[in-house]
Amino acid sequence: MEKKNSSYETLFIVDLSVGEDGVKSLVEKFTKLISDNGEITEINEWGKRRLAYPINDLNEGYYVLVNYTAPADFPLELDRVFNITEGIMRSMTLNRNA
Repeated sequence: MEKKNSSYETLFIVDLSVGEDGVKSLVEKFTKLISDNGEITEINEWGKRRLAYPINDLNEGYYVLVNYTAPADFPLELDRVFNITEGIMRSMTLNRNA
């Protein structure tokens, strides 16, 4: 049976304390992970923004929004990798088909 791909939107916030090169490498790491497991339709780097509330006593982060299509089991794996990666403050994935 063929796996059906769904459309997803993932927003993640990178901790600015990892430095400019660290932010760039984390963005590249996750966009590569997504492209290896699905098809990216759009990457929108919002850049450095003020957080709505402090996270770990920090008030700013680097926002990245990625729209993509992938198999239904991939967002859980992506979320797992976000949670174990140092330098990722928050992440959220939405299914755009629902």
